[in-house]
Amino acid sequence: MKQPSVSSYYAATASPYEAYAPLQGRQEARVAVVGGGYAGLNTALGLAERGVRDVVLLERERVGFGASGRNGGFVFAGYSLGEQALLDQLGETRARALFGLTTAAVERIRARIARYAIACDAVDEGVIWANWFRDPEVLRRRQQLLSEHYGVGWDWLPQEQLRERVRSPRYSDGLYEHNALHLHPLNYAIGLASAAAGQGVRVHEQSEVRRLKREGSRWLLGTAQGELLAEQVVLACGGYLADLYKPIDRAVLPIATYVMATEPLGERLDECLATRAAVYDSRFAFDYYRPLPDKRLLWGGRISIRNRSPQAVQRLLRHDLAQVFPQLKGAKIEYAWSGLMSYARHQMPQLGRGEGDDAGLWWAQAFGGHGLAPTCALGELLAAAIAEGDDGWRQFADYGLANTHKPFGLLAAQLNYWWQQARDGLKTRLEG
Repeated sequence: MKQPSVSSYYAATASPYEAYAPLQGRQEARVAVVGGGYAGLNTALGLAERGVRDVVLLERERVGFGASGRNGGFVFAGYSLGEQALLDQLGETRARALFGLTTAAVERIRARIARYAIACDAVDEGVIWANWFRDPEVLRRRQQLLSEHYGVGWDWLPQEQLRERVRSPRYSDGLYEHNALHLHPLNYAIGLASAAAGQGVRVHEQSEVRRLKREGSRWLLGTAQGELLAEQVVLACGGYLADLYKPIDRAVLPIATYVMATEPLGERLDECLATRAAVYDSRFAFDYYRPLPDKRLLWGGRISIRNRSPQAVQRLLRHDLAQVFPQLKGAKIEYAWSGLMSYARHQMPQLGRGEGDDAGLWWAQAFGGHGLAPTCALGELLAAAIAEGDDGWRQFADYGLANTHKPFGLLAAQLNYWWQQARDGLKTRLEG
């Protein structure tokens, strides 16, 4: 059955599949995963690949409904927290180990796409980080930092080479990241669900978990039409909070970002991009975009505490597009949408488990708009912990469930974004 029609390009071009039936009656499982986005799907698939057969995944809407099916589709290493901050906080050995989890995850994503024949329009041609400003030092520093402390090499793109690929007068120079790709994120999520189901995971859509409580040594999860008794529970709800466990929900801020897709542009797209790489720029409030297989341009940017209408998203992003590619003035925008990401105060994913009365409860959230590789990495850590007792998940112990103090945290996040956006604007004007 095809996905329900919504305003996103991804939903309109989603791979058709037979809907997963809602949970019915009273069932039992070794592991219950709540949330059918990347974090939940990667955990469920990781468990199945380790031979754990008694796994149930419960999704309130449909798989990939949230940020996992609405994002820019960029697959690269790293976290929302910058590499320098990670190094400062953890030291080189631990920072490099955490970063390495995401570089390995990029390769695992490639391998799973191939192994499970996931039709997600994967384009394995890297990502360009384009310098919005004239000063090259921010690029030089990051290139050196990644090389010296993380063992990662990004290629320098001088202005003339960058403009051969990205035909915009806006950028000065750039860096090219080889170990990166981009894909159709909703079809990737649908493919992960199919892979998990094919290995025995019981996937249930339209199964909102309304109750979570202890029943003896196990957890009882209640939905509209059924109940599930599970030894272990993983909460992986991202920005679409389940309101099941207050310490987990209050530790993240649901932040919106905006995306749109043009009409098929034909040769007009070639006038803008002579590359199949995805692109983002060096501002705090950066644009990100990539060419699509049908010659559209997918364009995203901005963050906000407001989940705007498609019309409002289109107005905002059309202005941003014109700053970079004035040659696309008048191009029709056929899709525009928004989605909620989960952010933590410390800008790192939160991975942990409960103790005492909460034993057997796990969580994975707060991927902060950098979710494709980190969700794969953390899904592996969770699967290894539950299936094998591995303690690799403790690498994230420094990044716990820090209270975001909503609604004041939301206001603070918005004010910080506006401040950073203003700084970017001032620097742009001073450079002339």
